[in-house]
Amino acid sequence: MPTRDYTTAETIGELRASGYGERSIKDELRGNLIRKLAANKPVFSGIIGYDRTVIPELINAILSRHDFILLGLRGQAKTRILRALPKLLDEHIPIIKGCEINSHPYTPISKHARVLVAENGDHTPIEWIGREQRYGEKLATPDVTISDLIGDVDPIKAAAQRLHYAHEGVIHFGIIPRMNRGIFAINEVPDLQPRIQVGLLNIMEEKDIQIRGFPIRIPLDVLIVFTANPEDYTNRGSIITPLKDRIDSQILTHYPVNRAYATAITDQEAWTERPHEVQVMMPVYFREIVEEIAFQARDSEFIDQKSGVSTRMTIAAIENLISNVEKRGILQHQQVVVPRLCDLAAVVPAMTGKLELVYEGEQQGEVNVAEVLIGRAVKAVFIQYFPDAFEADNTALGEQSYYQHVLGWFENGNKVELSDILDDDVFHQEISQVDGLREIADKHIKTNSPAEQAVAMEFVLEGLHQNSRLSKNIADGLRSYSDMMGSIFDQ
Repeated sequence: MPTRDYTTAETIGELRASGYGERSIKDELRGNLIRKLAANKPVFSGIIGYDRTVIPELINAILSRHDFILLGLRGQAKTRILRALPKLLDEHIPIIKGCEINSHPYTPISKHARVLVAENGDHTPIEWIGREQRYGEKLATPDVTISDLIGDVDPIKAAAQRLHYAHEGVIHFGIIPRMNRGIFAINEVPDLQPRIQVGLLNIMEEKDIQIRGFPIRIPLDVLIVFTANPEDYTNRGSIITPLKDRIDSQILTHYPVNRAYATAITDQEAWTERPHEVQVMMPVYFREIVEEIAFQARDSEFIDQKSGVSTRMTIAAIENLISNVEKRGILQHQQVVVPRLCDLAAVVPAMTGKLELVYEGEQQGEVNVAEVLIGRAVKAVFIQYFPDAFEADNTALGEQSYYQHVLGWFENGNKVELSDILDDDVFHQEISQVDGLREIADKHIKTNSPAEQAVAMEFVLEGLHQNSRLSKNIADGLRSYSDMMGSIFDQ
């Protein structure tokens, strides 16, 4: 619609005089989308990682005036996308005052609206509703009924108004008619009983509803959108074929394709800015390790890949990690604290409830699987910052390992004991004992404080452990690094 302000109109006559037109919900979305595209404005802000995949398909569906479904695993921003759709609606639209199903002033469709217009003509009062009132959402569950979605006869209304049950005025409208001239979203549609899905067929194709055999048809103007998880097609239900046939576009969502997108999503969603005097300084490689955990889980033989690994896991993990570091800062009265590799144990509770294990994973146990995934993430990030743990390690040819000084120190029977509760000075002093460790860490990771330097050195030790060059023992909260061969002989 043109940008002029029509909202001063209070009756149908005043609305006509203002020049306000009439268009369908899909034309409204299409028109507003075209204006955004022409002005080169972002269409869906806050949706990260879909610029070249999901969003172009979504734009095509809206331009085509399609009802559509978002198909993807858990934690792929399906609901967030649907809740962004109202931003493409007009800021306000007029309806006949008091109409339950948002009748357009020019074309009343409810009994109440038709009677009001017949009695008052151009003097019929109107009201304006905002875009937030034009979006409805329902989580599909097996107990959802046709009455919930479409409507039913209301005996209380019939008794109060002394109306016959065959009178149109006794209808209590469900959520879909109440979203007339708006958007209605059904989340996890396969969970709907097949007979309930059948009730949606008329709405999808003919755009009208019938209730309890009433000899009336109420034409609706509504965009219906769905979400579904591919796993649901076999585990909990399926979308009936006639309904799938009436959904014009199927758009596949996906997980972040790289750590940069994953990090941006976590930064957007996680609660990292804490209202406390303790400031957590997170090294870049540490963030990469946390994000890599999810990537490792999505490739793990212990995880049911049909269920997926939600981005919510990483969000919860980073929040737990920050809380553990924040706690240390509070207890030790520090204003600035840095995460340690041993703090990663705090992310395990954020993982165990979000991983669907296959048989092999169940044999290992949730906690063990979580620790394995953390270790694999450390190993994957380690190789991006440091040389291979076995580089130039050929003693038969007289070649020494890049890490020979570090490994040699442990071969002499020395060990390092670290903990997430150690004071920063003690932690730095303990790990600085290792010959050659500081030089390797400083060469590959730039640090700005002794605390950061200590964590970089710890990263080297953990990387060597994950590559089976050092042994690590965990007991009573202490992580003890020692020589691999010596540890085997001790056992």
